[in-house]
Order: sequence, then C-alpha cells, then structure tokens
Amino acid sequence: MTPAAAAPRSQAMAGIVMMCVAVALLCVNDAFGKTLAADYSPFQILFLRNLIALPFAVLIALKMGGPSALVSRRPAAHLVRGLIWVAAAATFFTSLTFLGLAEATALVFAAPVFVTALSALVLKEQVGWRRWSAVLVGFAGVVIVVRPGSGTFQLASLLPVATAFLYASLMISARWVDPRESVWTLMLYLVGAGAMLCAPVLPFVWVEIRAQDIWLFAGIALFGTAGVTLMTQAVRLVPAVVVAPFDYTALIWATALGWLVWNEIPDLATYIGAAVIILSGLFIVFRERQLETAEPDDQGVSPGS
Repeated sequence: MTPAAAAPRSQAMAGIVMMCVAVALLCVNDAFGKTLAADYSPFQILFLRNLIALPFAVLIALKMGGPSALVSRRPAAHLVRGLIWVAAAATFFTSLTFLGLAEATALVFAAPVFVTALSALVLKEQVGWRRWSAVLVGFAGVVIVVRPGSGTFQLASLLPVATAFLYASLMISARWVDPRESVWTLMLYLVGAGAMLCAPVLPFVWVEIRAQDIWLFAGIALFGTAGVTLMTQAVRLVPAVVVAPFDYTALIWATALGWLVWNEIPDLATYIGAAVIILSGLFIVFRERQLETAEPDDQGVSPGS
C-alpha cells in the first residue's frame, strides 16, 4: 500500500473513532440529564448546561474558525434554530423522567427519517419511492417501539418522537444560515441562543441547586460540548456516509448505562423497533450518498429515486 493510499484510510479510521467516542460522550451526557431531570426543570438544566459550555464554545470557535467564526450574517436564523433546539432538548429530558434511556434513544433514531420527509414536504426536494419506502419503514419501527393501543403504551413515548422531529427540523433549518458561516459559528450560536432563550423561564422553574448535583451540571456541559465537537470533527474529516452508521452505537451505550444505573432492561419489542428504525435510517444515508456520487445518466437513476 502506498503512503498516499494509506492516508485516506487512516483519516477514515480517525473519523470513525471520533464518532464512536462522541456518541459515547453524548450518551453519558443523556444519563446525566436523566438524573438531573428527576429534580430540576429541563429549562434550568439547559440554561446551566449552555451557560457553562458557552466559554468553551467561544474558545473552540476561535481556535477552529478564527475571529470570523464569532460573527453571524443572519443572527435571526440562529435564534430560530436555538428555539427549535431548546424545544428538542426539553422534550427529550422530559421523556427521560418517564422512559428508559435505551427506549428514548431508540425513538430519537427516527430523526433521519423525519429529515427525508421534511426535505420533500418543506424544501420541495425530490424524494423517490425508495426513500419514501424507507420513511414508511422507519415509522413502522417507531410504532413497534411505541405500541399504541397496547397495555404498555405511554403518552410519554411520543416525547422522543417529537424530539426526533425537532432534531430533523434543526438539521433542515441549517439551510437558513448563511452558507459562508462555518460549522463552528453554528455551534457557538446554538449554545448562546439556548442559554438566552431559557433565561426568561428560570424565575418560574428555578430550584435551588444541591451541592451534590453541581458536578452533574458541570458534567453535562463538558460531555455534551465534547461530544458535539468530536462529532462535528468526524464529519469534517470523512464523508458523513462513512461515520453516520456509528451514530447507532448509542443504543449500546444507552442500554448499558440504563442497566448499570437504573436497572432498566428494554423489552424485545424495543430492540425490534430500534432495528427497523436503524435499518431505514442506514438505507436513507447510503441512498443519499449514492445519488450524490451517481452520474446523471448512471444506469438511468433519476435524482428523485
């Protein structure tokens, strides 16, 4: 193997390792959030998380993007994205007070399915029958996990589904940001907007912080910021189609943490539904990659397939 050939493979491996570590960190972040959500409002958790993370986000943006990363050409777009993100995080943390970590995580995996549906319905992009079929399969997986009409159904199960929809909306809303702005600017303004938007709610939900919980608030800021940063770097190093499948390793970590900390053991239906959701998401990711790399006349494949 030549050095030139080895370099891309080494870079791909670095991206995969970064993605796996990022997913593990974000699962620990979710576990901290589940612990805190038992005693604190999601808005208090989010405010303190973003407030603690903000200086680090500024330093990361400066180091990776330079002073220009601190300036946005469309601050209103970031404010709207911040609102969507706060809503997504609030619904997810609320769901963790009722559901197991693995079950909530499995349902959030539906986000790529919602992205495809929203791309067609909101952005008017062409989505062909193959990807629409994957969307339907993904929703079938959600139904398997949620089990509406069964004795085990909980309304709280719809909260992670709402989170997945909001996360998908957040991804779609990136189109509103000036394309000249770096991903570090997006990260910085998301953190800043999150803290700013939660602040007005604090007088109504604030609970005095117990001394033993301070480390949890510091941990959720540290692990969350580190996870998002590593995930961003992984996608920058290698194509998203290479690292995206490793996002689903979150189910392993969520299951392990749920079992170790709360003695939660997901039932078989949760795993079956999660597998269906993951397979539909993987198909969407690989199909997107296939369409991006295909020639216009490649075997007669149309852009909307």
